[in-house]
Amino acid sequence: MREPTRAERTGRDRAALGAPDGGAVPLSSIQEAPVPRSPVGIPELDRVLGGGLVAGSVVLVGGEPGIGKSTLLLQAAAGVAGATASGGWVLYASGEESAPQIRLRSARLGLLDGPVAGAIRVVAESEIGRIAEIAGSERPVLVVVDSIQTMTVAELEGPAGSVGQVRESALRLMELAKGEGIAVVLVGHVTKDGSLAGPKTLEHLVDAVLSLEGERYASLRLLRASKNRFGSTEEIGVFEMGEAGLMELADPSRAFLADHEVPAPGSVVAPTLEGSRPILVEVQALVARAVYGTPRRTASGVDPNRLALLLAVLGRRAGVGLSSHDVYVNLAGGLSADEPALDLPVALALASSLRDQAVQGRTVAVGEVGLLGELRAVPGLERRLREAARLGFERAIVPAPARGSRTPEVGGLRVVAVGSLRGAVEAALDERVGARGEPAPAMLG
Repeated sequence: MREPTRAERTGRDRAALGAPDGGAVPLSSIQEAPVPRSPVGIPELDRVLGGGLVAGSVVLVGGEPGIGKSTLLLQAAAGVAGATASGGWVLYASGEESAPQIRLRSARLGLLDGPVAGAIRVVAESEIGRIAEIAGSERPVLVVVDSIQTMTVAELEGPAGSVGQVRESALRLMELAKGEGIAVVLVGHVTKDGSLAGPKTLEHLVDAVLSLEGERYASLRLLRASKNRFGSTEEIGVFEMGEAGLMELADPSRAFLADHEVPAPGSVVAPTLEGSRPILVEVQALVARAVYGTPRRTASGVDPNRLALLLAVLGRRAGVGLSSHDVYVNLAGGLSADEPALDLPVALALASSLRDQAVQGRTVAVGEVGLLGELRAVPGLERRLREAARLGFERAIVPAPARGSRTPEVGGLRVVAVGSLRGAVEAALDERVGARGEPAPAMLG
């Protein structure tokens, strides 16, 4: 089979994209093109993709080693194979594992029984030309390449994983996807700092970039999109790693909430918003007087720069001095979030830990903190509060509404609107009773 020239591939790509043969055309004259999607049978993955895989699209999935990328994509391949009409099949090309190793993983996932096992065809191959030849002649509905850093192009010099090999391998697979209308999913390695390995052009070439996150030795996994030409980049998928693979969580909010018999100092529940989905997460803070040297500031799951700003505002505007204390802040469950709505929960958790005094039970807090100590409104407040009420919370501390607007009313939830960080601290902490029913100690500072 003759390899098409670059000019032939470019012309084929233009035709697949509906590009005119002539010059430029007015925007108003361009007809809306349908975007057919194929659900993968995993609702959490479909949510992040924007409704499913688009024919002819290229998706890049990255994550730490052992986080579950190959497991997720093998499950997705089974979902696509099971959902396609008779005759549809999936090509799973691996340059990292042998066919028996892939079979062993499939057995653990329970994919060897039924028609799905026959609809997934495996090839242990690292040469892109061979993979493209199989896909071009036999036309699967989906091609999974695990991983792009192990692929090579025979015509190029250099080892697998080099900049040239990764770039050209991605280009060949993109041309396959656009020219043949086949969805292609690539697995990508990450570097020590968490960014995708290889040239930056790799992320520019593909249509969507997904990241699978989480602690390797914990069970929760989060799937995010940092780029998506066919959908939103704000949605999040939540999974739990088990013996049978990655399982979807029916109620993600409960997964990020720790169970306390009594309210604990330094703990505040925050209703975050991930795309269209509200998720409640527990913000935990620990404050301890520094023994020597410069006090430590450690943040896990929140922006360290934002934490430094909140510490300054707490000391200057709310009378909560932490300049001589070590500070540790963490989001329970391994979640990472950087939205400004976490400002108020983080600040209240710090004040609660400093005073060794718990926030009143069944309380949530949400709001952005300004440099003057004022509280600012956050988007989607009513949606956040409805989720808190659904989970049994009874009280919410929120920013006071701007002139001409009003505070949302949610059944079963008492909403306390305050205008300043100092007022929020007073509203959150019961000055009379400490965490264990004892008189609260005077505030340190």
